[in-house]
Amino acid sequence: MDKSRRNALTFTVDTTPRQSEKSRHPLHKLYSRYMFEWETRMTTRDTNRVIRPFEWGLDWTRDWPATNSNGDHPEPLPSTDDFDANERYLRTLTKRILLQSDDFYSYEKPTDFRLISRVVPGERSASQFLQFTSPVHTPHPVNNTVSARWYPARQPSKKAVVLLPHWNSKPSSYLALCRILARLGISTLRLSLPYHDTRLPADTERSDYAVSPNIGRTINATRQAVVDTRCCYDWLEEQGYESFGILGTSLGSCYAFLASAHDERIRVNAFNHASTYFADVVWTGQSTRHVKAGIEPVLDVDRLRHAWDAISPMNYFDKFRQKSKKILVIYATYDLTFLPEYSLQVVDQFAAHGIDHSVKVLPCGHYSTGETPFKFMDGWHIGKFLKTSL
Repeated sequence: MDKSRRNALTFTVDTTPRQSEKSRHPLHKLYSRYMFEWETRMTTRDTNRVIRPFEWGLDWTRDWPATNSNGDHPEPLPSTDDFDANERYLRTLTKRILLQSDDFYSYEKPTDFRLISRVVPGERSASQFLQFTSPVHTPHPVNNTVSARWYPARQPSKKAVVLLPHWNSKPSSYLALCRILARLGISTLRLSLPYHDTRLPADTERSDYAVSPNIGRTINATRQAVVDTRCCYDWLEEQGYESFGILGTSLGSCYAFLASAHDERIRVNAFNHASTYFADVVWTGQSTRHVKAGIEPVLDVDRLRHAWDAISPMNYFDKFRQKSKKILVIYATYDLTFLPEYSLQVVDQFAAHGIDHSVKVLPCGHYSTGETPFKFMDGWHIGKFLKTSL
């Protein structure tokens, strides 16, 4: 890791009122400026963001079902020195994945589900965790053990939700919401995403391996997150649960969308911040400016969009239409990480495909969604939707 590239980024935000806002009340302009400046402070407070070098990462593709299209004779990888050949190889592979995405996100059901009890550092009492071996193997052993914190409903119920946190979320994130859902009669598994929490490799301080300038590794991490999520429903079925929902925030929302598109068991979906193309968020978001900095010298956003087509929600709305699902989309007016225009495109796609959906808009930004009072507004919308829809 090149430590000298830490904190190499500066970022400013244009808080000048947009054209459509110029005729609005001065208090609205003042509030907009305040929210944008607050979001910028929160997205720039971390001091350990690292600009990593661009890599195609085709070695990560070797175990993908789409790679081995010729049975026992997988296609040879191009030389790492041949940039254009690497891009052509990945584009060909991506087209195959999009045609056979059910295979790409398929898996062998784990056989080692286990519910353990342990005391989390900083807490007094023991908590329950579902653990199992991820069907997607990675070179990082610590990342191959899946962990999901378990909050069973206080009263007997057959309703369950899998909760997928945001990128670089802390182990304590969303626990209050899990407890609220348990009180509402909804059992909840709070999944630790790949390369997060106890799955974080020792050579990283942040969950960089989940989203990075390594194209293949980012796709593989997404595939692993989707597969791990679907495995959680296998365990829930074994426990007798029958009505399933999913709740994803930010990056977790992307993972939740992909999991639901490929799993008919997931009928109720709450997408807390949503976007269309994986690449567009990385390219325009404040939170991913260091990832963009590693990619921009070699790829533009159009080529990056093609490279990450297999993990972009935009390409899977047709699969949603084939299944009966209820959708809640929550987005924030002053979001500088998932720009509102992308969230509106998601809403438009649900409408264009005739998919049952509702929309809630928060008067805050991406990071400030987790702050008072907006976290209570967000939690209210989520809890009410899951309570009435499951």
